[in-house]
Amino acid sequence: MTNVLETPYYLIDERKLLKNLKIIKYVRDCSGARSVLALKCFSTWSVFGLMKKYMDGTTSSSPYEARLGREKFGKEVHAYSVAYSREDLKEVSSSADKIIFNSITQLERFAPYPRGLKIGLRLNPCVSYSHFDLADPARKFSRLGVFNKRSILKVLPLISGAMFHFNCENDDFKNFSSNLDHISRVYGDILKRLEWVSLGGGIYFTKAGYPLDRFCEKLKDFSSRFNVQVYLEPGESAITESAELVTKVLDIVHNRMDIAIVDASTEAHMLDLLIYRTSAKIKSPAPGRYKYMVAGRSCLAGDIFGTYSFRSRLKVGQLIKFSDAGGYTMVKKNWFNGLKAPAIAVRRLDGSVDLVRRFTYGDFVSSLS
Repeated sequence: MTNVLETPYYLIDERKLLKNLKIIKYVRDCSGARSVLALKCFSTWSVFGLMKKYMDGTTSSSPYEARLGREKFGKEVHAYSVAYSREDLKEVSSSADKIIFNSITQLERFAPYPRGLKIGLRLNPCVSYSHFDLADPARKFSRLGVFNKRSILKVLPLISGAMFHFNCENDDFKNFSSNLDHISRVYGDILKRLEWVSLGGGIYFTKAGYPLDRFCEKLKDFSSRFNVQVYLEPGESAITESAELVTKVLDIVHNRMDIAIVDASTEAHMLDLLIYRTSAKIKSPAPGRYKYMVAGRSCLAGDIFGTYSFRSRLKVGQLIKFSDAGGYTMVKKNWFNGLKAPAIAVRRLDGSVDLVRRFTYGDFVSSLS
């Protein structure tokens, strides 16, 4: 059925998704750590029916995400925001189980209002792991979380938990372990007075070869030592390698090298490639000796997916499939140049393919004023 879908489209494969979900469940079974899906990375609720069987809920960065988690996932809802307005907080309070504040000023101002909910504070441990300064939570002048331990101690009666989000695509267990040891040493007296601790997302524990048993042992030891419920917030780790962006070659031009132009755009459909200046991964065609730059169809000069070598020469009408296209794609897609947004399709566990959403001119118009 995928052969008759009109390009471009995102295709999510539940069988590949299930592989990650089973690892997440294994971590919970072995360590006791609960996992809540980071909706800022992936909010495609058409596969939440499968995901909620293996995960404990969702974590959000806005009132809309919190509401989506409540309505479409239906389990635990964690709400965090860099800054809440009073209106935000009122809206979030109707959806969330836990509300996490980013600063002491916001905590002291708003903590009394969400009655009956668990209140947390984001702490910045001043250690982190990230390949990019743009995504480093402990970067210089970071506004993310509270640094001053003395200030934290003063507001401990207002909170029941804390969040340490200090990783971004961290597949280095030794680094994670040493940073968690640092948190244990520096914040031990605080941790012993809490009920729950979120270690955030960005831990790539579903990657092939990751030392899962050592990871579970580390989490379990941390939880036991401080008598806290540990939470993880997997985003990419939950959906990695489970989706692709399927495109079609519209034209091939030559300017000192062959350039294939496809019917999608990095700017509009895989924005992180531009933000972090990385190349897309290609699932097919197969690699070989014919070199092409693959570019998007927008008018942005740098709308480039990357440079690749293929087994055969590309032809107009040929499909190019970009792999690992689930995270930070569908949640970031936009209407730049008025380009048609990729449809969203899901290959279910039984092999059938559902076209769950097709975007139209009406969607484009309604997104404007």
